[in-house]
Amino acid sequence: MNNDLILTALPLDQLRQLIADTLKSELSQLLEQKPNDTKEELITRKEAAKLLGISLPTLLDFTKTGKITGYRIGTRVRYKRRELIESLKQIQAAKSQRRL
Repeated sequence: MNNDLILTALPLDQLRQLIADTLKSELSQLLEQKPNDTKEELITRKEAAKLLGISLPTLLDFTKTGKITGYRIGTRVRYKRRELIESLKQIQAAKSQRRL
């Protein structure tokens, strides 16, 4: 970083625009660095039950027994879509093992 100090008179509007442009540039660089797949999609209980092909009481049972992880957000429970898909694969694998 350059330690030279330059003082200049700028109109307030130009200073605001310079700050805004600098912030936009820095924020866009930060956003480009983050991979997009880190954002988890949260879905409702009804959506989760429909995705898994189970009833709401069964979903509640799976959540209580730890087969599926639910996340409480305020008074609501949400599920991560990616985790549900992984749980579904495990549940199907367990069912097929029992049939053998």
